Amino acid sequence: MKYIIFVLLLILAFSVVHPAFASVCRNYDVYDGLHLRHQICILSINRSAKNDWQYRAAVSVDGVKRPIEVYNCRERVKVEESGTVLPFEQKDPGEMICSFFNSSGR
Repeated sequence: MKYIIFVLLLILAFSVVHPAFASVCRNYDVYDGLHLRHQICILSINRSAKNDWQYRAAVSVDGVKRPIEVYNCRERVKVEESGTVLPFEQKDPGEMICSFFNSSGR
């Protein structure tokens, strides 16, 4: 009887599916006088229900996590936590988010 309960518990433990926690990462080569390679990862992302071209995302650049920012793919700007509005730079996480979700043309 103990073995049957053990086997059933073992089957139950392996049948539960845990959510996958994976981040989307891309490597970018940036030339700033010397050749650099940056890795940009999307850690979490939420699309705006009101404006489908805006995303609230937490990203990491070269393993350093940034605070959550709002990326506006229509105007190609990001809004920082402090409310500062900055245009996307070359190879910016905003460029990656907008190109990955194909919302830059909206």
